[in-house]
Amino acid sequence: MPKIRRHHLPTPLLQLLLDRIQERKIPASQLDLLARWLDTEPEVPEGAWYKSFSGMTVCGDGELIKTFLLPGQSPQGRRIK
Repeated sequence: MPKIRRHHLPTPLLQLLLDRIQERKIPASQLDLLARWLDTEPEVPEGAWYKSFSGMTVCGDGELIKTFLLPGQSPQGRRIK
């Protein structure tokens, strides 16, 4: 199983993630939870997956985080812990 890539992200993807954080007003507290989770170097499945936090959901595909959703928005893929 791959680990989430944290470095050398494609520039368009990085910009999309930054835009989603700003547009959806993701709180710093949620980004802190994300950073702490990423520090554990979690393994994620190939294909679509998502990880739920208390105030947001992180969606990815394989080693890449693809977007952030707010509560009430429906993620797709395999739920990971």
